Amino acid sequence: MNGWIIAAALALVSFGLLTAVFRLPRKGWEAAGAALALGAAGYFLQGSPREPGAPREPAEKASTRNSAAAIAERDKLNGARPGQDANLVTADAFARHGQFADAAEILRGAVAKNPGNAAAWLALANALVQHSEGNLSPAALYAFNRAESADPANPGPPFFLGLALAQSGRLAEGRAIWAALLARSPADAPWRADLRARLAELDAFIGRQNGVTTGN
Repeated sequence: MNGWIIAAALALVSFGLLTAVFRLPRKGWEAAGAALALGAAGYFLQGSPREPGAPREPAEKASTRNSAAAIAERDKLNGARPGQDANLVTADAFARHGQFADAAEILRGAVAKNPGNAAAWLALANALVQHSEGNLSPAALYAFNRAESADPANPGPPFFLGLALAQSGRLAEGRAIWAALLARSPADAPWRADLRARLAELDAFIGRQNGVTTGN
């Protein structure tokens, strides 16, 4: 019983942090509350606080790991740009847990309130791609384009658009965007070496694919 009380208390504290500290918008309260309630309900139904722990790898571990890596890469590409707003912090928290639809809903509210928020547009594009299991949807493409138009100097939108295109099987289009980004990147840009290495890896992959095709 004590374990269940603790779980319920943690859920209430988490909701309080999201609303009071991170200033989660009201339209996100329902999603956050539902996520916490589902977690608590799952524990109440299946949890055995008196039994020894038996941790298992969650099914969505790969997607959440990829999401965390994407968020870290996005922040690195942003460099010394202004800090994240509360909506972006909250959406990132949802995305890190694989709740991409909830993240996208929060970000839609952010860009509706501030259409010039390039960081929110880019985060929305990535959330939509991840929600579609790596596929580039028209909505995600629109978000990428809005992010780039809002902040043309930011390498994030073309980098992640090229990545999404490549993941969707549109290798030549993704390569073209990365090559154009590399060509216009300053010689001392901190992302230049990493982008060049990724482009070389993509070229090698395309070469192998063409070799297999030619061989057949």
